[in-house]
Amino acid sequence: MGDPLLPPSPGPVLLYIDALKAGGAERITLQWAQWLQQAGLPVLLLTRHGPERDFYPLPAGLDRRVELPEPRWLKALGWWGFPWRLLRLRRLLRQLRPCLALGITTLPAIKLLLVSAGLPWAVVVSERNYPPAKPPALPWRWLRRLTYPRAAAHLVQTRRTLAWLATTQAVPESRCHLVPNPIGWPLADFPPRIDPDTLIPAGASLMLAVGTKPHQKGFDRLLAAFARLAPRHPSWHLVILGLDPASGSHRRAVAELVAQWQADPLLRQRVHLPGPVGNVADWYGACDLFVLSSRYEGFPNVLLEAMVSGCACLASACPTGPEEIVRHGQDGWLVPAQADAALLERELERLIDDPPLRRRLGSEARAVRQRYGEATVREQFLDALQPLLP
Repeated sequence: MGDPLLPPSPGPVLLYIDALKAGGAERITLQWAQWLQQAGLPVLLLTRHGPERDFYPLPAGLDRRVELPEPRWLKALGWWGFPWRLLRLRRLLRQLRPCLALGITTLPAIKLLLVSAGLPWAVVVSERNYPPAKPPALPWRWLRRLTYPRAAAHLVQTRRTLAWLATTQAVPESRCHLVPNPIGWPLADFPPRIDPDTLIPAGASLMLAVGTKPHQKGFDRLLAAFARLAPRHPSWHLVILGLDPASGSHRRAVAELVAQWQADPLLRQRVHLPGPVGNVADWYGACDLFVLSSRYEGFPNVLLEAMVSGCACLASACPTGPEEIVRHGQDGWLVPAQADAALLERELERLIDDPPLRRRLGSEARAVRQRYGEATVREQFLDALQPLLP
């Protein structure tokens, strides 16, 4: 972009993500920031949106910057304003002078690679979902194919994502590092808090699902399956945590799911949508059956959380993550990724009707803490970045 080169910087490790709204990518960003701080490195979090969109609290001592709001003229340009947006971001990064920059999720990663061209820091990319499952708009796909091979490293959660990067994006496998999501214990607890007893009647059984993205999480087919089996199991209630009607990017999908819920009197009585909660551990503790009905994932945090909490878990074998986490019939129950409502109903009912099986699956599920414990994953993360630090 025509500006002079900067000398190498002893500045912070920069993590760049769109916002800190509720979601797995946002949570792992803060976890990585904390690990870098614990390793004695200066860390700077850069977001496009400010604290008004935050769901998670910042780790103590974490420095956070927010991009300047776009002026009205730039917003009016739409896609035509993209070069000016990049120029603004490049100027900001030249001021911040990181020693290493991590772009988390597709669009922040692409922008970071573009604006860092010719500047003296390496860029690391981390996709947080299985990319083919939700392709971005065509211009972003072109830019991704152009920029991803230039990243110094890619942090991936599964071997399937690694293979996709190597075969379709020309990323050398040697630059890809497997870093799954960790599971910490005890689970975090923060506002807002809702007590399960305020929604679930005494003596009722709780089926639980958690997520912020209705289509990705397959909540429509979970509702359809529950509507089919609920008349035969009057003691069971379904709770879906995390849905926020005010969420800009998912507002329409949430509205469609709520309409599906409102159209059925039985669902209105037995399905509860309390929204985002920070005391999710209390809900796992009250849960009789956890369901991950997703169409696609990256590496599902909520499944790890439910398993480490001792929940019996039924999960869709979607790309990617559940098949690497769950050992079918041993510590969880897998259903085909494209299971329709009838198949999902049948598999849910199998577990509902077999309390001893649910207890055994829940007991075995706790061992996930050994496979994906924080200490193990933290070492993998820091080892991947070590060669890129000054």
